[in-house]
Amino acid sequence: MSALLSDQQRQMLAELEGLPEEYFPFLLQMIRTYRESVLLQPAGESFRRGWEEAQAGKTLPADRLWEGIDVD
Repeated sequence: MSALLSDQQRQMLAELEGLPEEYFPFLLQMIRTYRESVLLQPAGESFRRGWEEAQAGKTLPADRLWEGIDVD
């Protein structure tokens, strides 16, 4: 980590200092899950996983792909 922290980094560290340490594992998992959900995977990795799912039969009929999604 850089010796010079941004304001946001300082704010995050201040929040961490206010938490009991027993919450750290849960918070760490939340941060990792968030990071994985917002970062795009490289196209090759995404295609590989999709291809493996298709070969394993983990597919849905096209008419079910939008089930549960409200589109106005």
